[in-house]
Amino acid sequence: MWVYLLTAVFLLAIGWLIRDRQKIQDVRDKCVLITGCDTGFGNLLAKHLDRKGFRVLAGCLTQKGVDTLQRSNSSRLKAVLLDVTDYSSIQKAADWVQAEVGEKGLWGLVNNAGRAIPIGPTEWMKMEDYYKVLNVNLLGLMEVTLTFLPLVKKARGRVVNMASIMGRIAFAGGGYCLSKCGVESFSDSLRRDMHYFGVRVCIIEPGFFKTALTNIECIENDLQRLWDRLTPEVRESYGQKYFEKYVKVQRFSMHALCGSDLSKVTNCIEHALTARHPRTRYAVGWDAKLFWIPLSYMPTILGDFMLAVLLPKPSQSVH
Repeated sequence: MWVYLLTAVFLLAIGWLIRDRQKIQDVRDKCVLITGCDTGFGNLLAKHLDRKGFRVLAGCLTQKGVDTLQRSNSSRLKAVLLDVTDYSSIQKAADWVQAEVGEKGLWGLVNNAGRAIPIGPTEWMKMEDYYKVLNVNLLGLMEVTLTFLPLVKKARGRVVNMASIMGRIAFAGGGYCLSKCGVESFSDSLRRDMHYFGVRVCIIEPGFFKTALTNIECIENDLQRLWDRLTPEVRESYGQKYFEKYVKVQRFSMHALCGSDLSKVTNCIEHALTARHPRTRYAVGWDAKLFWIPLSYMPTILGDFMLAVLLPKPSQSVH
């Protein structure tokens, strides 16, 4: 019996690998719009897809990002100013993209733009801190998707949304984990709705990688800003040692967990855009696969215990 079972598992695995490696034919006439191309994943992805032969439309927040990308790549890559938090900026970019793609439509939309800070204990936050992150990571992503969806639908193309492994489990307070959880939910409903029209929706779930979002100096400076604005009563309830240990935990996470090979993420995005049968989710990074995903499936009490080992306790803790 075990022989038949192992044989069946082996054949299923071989079948999945063959199916997973099937690619679409010609990419030279396919246009892909990527947001957040100034630095990090978006910048690397734009250059990578350009070399692969795609017509890349790169959205950048700054004019410097636009100029740098267009100078250093082929004529197939074109860049445009795109602020995902600004409705008028999105509409201008939509008109430009419509003129570029014509009747063929937009094969790929990669929602990559994002920000991480402010992060920190929930009590340290104000609503404006949540808005800063949600407006980019979630609401901006939704606005861009709904604006460009008709063009993607016309091409029967792909929507690739940058979530995070932190969308499965919240490691810190603030808008980041909240926004990525929202991206997961929005993508799930969009995937089911668009399936009938031949549009595929994929979610990228990176672990910790060394990008502008994980710059430890920026994170430490922002934590200091949050700490300084707390009332004396709240600061006393946590204690100076809590703040110092919390900063050390963030520093440790950035140094110990962050991967430096960003191509692991861009390769997954390329697969989502070029595979005949793209995966629904792409978990990327050793920490995502070996720590965060298993932790997200554990009983809550066990997951809380493991995170409590990492995080400091306030001075006035009752536990």
